Amino acid sequence: MDILFSSAPADWLLYEAPLRNALKNAGVSARLHNDPTDPKPVDFIVWSPASAIQDFTPFTNLRAVQSLWAGVEKVIGNKTLKVPLCRMVDPSLTSSMVEWVLAHCLRYHLGIDQHILHQDGIWRNDVIAPMAQDRRIGILGLGALGSACATALSRVGFQVSGWSRHQKTISGIDCYSGNDGIGHMLGKAEILVLLLPLTPDTENLMNAGRFAAMPQGAYLLNAGRGPLIVDNALLDALNSGRLRHATLDVFRQEPLPGAHVFWQHPAITVTPHVASHTRPETVSAMVAENIRRLANGDDLLHVVDMKAGY
Repeated sequence: MDILFSSAPADWLLYEAPLRNALKNAGVSARLHNDPTDPKPVDFIVWSPASAIQDFTPFTNLRAVQSLWAGVEKVIGNKTLKVPLCRMVDPSLTSSMVEWVLAHCLRYHLGIDQHILHQDGIWRNDVIAPMAQDRRIGILGLGALGSACATALSRVGFQVSGWSRHQKTISGIDCYSGNDGIGHMLGKAEILVLLLPLTPDTENLMNAGRFAAMPQGAYLLNAGRGPLIVDNALLDALNSGRLRHATLDVFRQEPLPGAHVFWQHPAITVTPHVASHTRPETVSAMVAENIRRLANGDDLLHVVDMKAGY
């Protein structure tokens, strides 16, 4: 097996040793390198959008591409990619996303900002949070990340509902799908978490009409993709009081420009795309498993449906 690693130069320094170790542990004999000058022998590419490779045509013996990112919207439309594309599904990505979502949901649920931001000597104990069982949280997107977040929130005791393109069944979660389903879910989501991939169907999904369908004074978390939200519609919803606050981890332009209105808005918290990170050790184990499967003729894990976009 000839394995080409193609990402930012700094990534090779982070991933080379973990990948070699993971391949050894998986029992895979392979030539692992980051030199694309001889494309013909390459069987498998470990790739990210930071890669200099955007044309896969020269790789005439290529059998599969493994994305280092969970999101694949930056490659899904590449017409030179003719082989299976696998997205990254990694335990460390899931765990860190669950922690971020749980932390910010609890922050909103308990009203923690009121105390952190008002250390001014005034004794404020007149607002008591409801029990978790009386707080309704909705999640748009019930893939690997969304399902894990929904389950974790349900275990705390929250009333959790979720929406996905296709109907799903998750223990303890009210699952919805379709156009009617999204309206039902939004109508009761006091805290809404966005964890959808970016596709033509999800771009600008959260528009003025959908914000208007949410309960007065609801909260929003976006850790999916920035273009899921119509930015001006979000600002209008916050300024009118329809939404009380939004925490945004992803944006249409990243890094978010320093002069962007989101930084200064009193009802927006910006986090710099830190909700979920890949870690070389755990990612490498997943990559090595797909390489082992390819070598043995087994089905690859997490193959992207190119038509659906995820």
